Amino acid sequence: MADIDELPEVARVARDLIRFDTTNFGEGRSRGEREAAEYVGAYLEALGLTPEFYEPIPRRTNVTARIPGRNPDKPALILHGHLDVVPAVAEDWSVDPFEGVVKDGMLWGRGAVDMKDMDAMILTSVAELLRAGEQPERDLVVTFFADEENGGVEGSQLVVRDRAEWFAGATEAISEVGGYSIAVGDRRAYLLQVGEKALVWIRLHARGLAGHGSRHHPENAVTRLAEAVAALGRTGWPIELTSTTRQLVASLADLSGAHAAEPDVVADATGAASAFLRSTFRTTTNPTGLTAGYKHNVIPDAATAAIDIRTLPGHEDEVLAEVQRIVGDDIEIEVVHRDIGLEVPFAGDLVDAMVDSLARHDPGVPVIPYLMGGGTDNKALAELGIAGFGFAPLRLPADLDFTGMFHGVDERVPIDALVFGQRVLTDLIRTY
Repeated sequence: MADIDELPEVARVARDLIRFDTTNFGEGRSRGEREAAEYVGAYLEALGLTPEFYEPIPRRTNVTARIPGRNPDKPALILHGHLDVVPAVAEDWSVDPFEGVVKDGMLWGRGAVDMKDMDAMILTSVAELLRAGEQPERDLVVTFFADEENGGVEGSQLVVRDRAEWFAGATEAISEVGGYSIAVGDRRAYLLQVGEKALVWIRLHARGLAGHGSRHHPENAVTRLAEAVAALGRTGWPIELTSTTRQLVASLADLSGAHAAEPDVVADATGAASAFLRSTFRTTTNPTGLTAGYKHNVIPDAATAAIDIRTLPGHEDEVLAEVQRIVGDDIEIEVVHRDIGLEVPFAGDLVDAMVDSLARHDPGVPVIPYLMGGGTDNKALAELGIAGFGFAPLRLPADLDFTGMFHGVDERVPIDALVFGQRVLTDLIRTY
């Protein structure tokens, strides 16, 4: 175990944030982000900034600060992160998920990858500039949201609705999930996120007749639901490339020698990242929860399943119609939460600046656009006309299954990758 005082500041801050249990169970059940937001606010205040807090729902705390830039004629840039994390079952982990353990050159804990690492990179990059008496090139709006892991319903969506003035003058935003390296055969490349799939969370409801568990009972709600869930979960959705994923596949094919006409084969060349990238080529419909019954010998009259659907931008309605066809007309579909997909061009001054910043710290390594299979708080900011990118730069070991760490067990990030990312991000805000 490393002595915390020997750690780089970016790792210390990330470790501090991990130690706040900000577990978000979804659907309004959360331990809350208040203490983590207060820590962030105190850190910003120590830099001479004036943080503002917004807590529209008790303990669901958001915090922001604006840093004046050298050139007031340039639009402001938002750097944002979220402070909540998904649940961690401690018994499944090899370390306490909320202790912030440092071992094997890595910081372990829930949020080490998603996304308290980036939160720490943002804070310490801003600190490096301000402590040196410097200003960023343009105004920076540094914001940390609640409830991202529940689609921002009690976080960024409310902030955008009620505190839009926080983002006055901003046209672009940077957050997770991009800027990290992947291995393509024996070569390294960086993925820069310029799009996100749409999210549609649904429940499937099956109805039947209640009865004794010993009966011959063809109208069993659990059986009906199980058949629907199996049919949907086993559906192989077709590959449909967007402008971004076409660029991704072409670039990866050039690096790997694989044939661009076979996107899944191209993705396979990225090793551990392949499953993450395959999901960006198609719709996914994953069952994530089942609820039915209350006693072993009672057949229930209803059963429910949770399904996480991620569609390509603009395909939500047609996918929902196809889901209904797959599960059958006797299964009711309830839409629990729905948001938008995003896709912006891999072009422009900010993209050039991010690519250049990576090149200065890791010369000669290609930077490739990609469409993320998940979603971020960039979706809420898009309601204000703000273009969002994923740029949490990390230079990672080729054998680390980094994408598998998102919402996974034993989540961890290399300390030297955090240091690398903080340097790249500091470089970016100095020059853009």
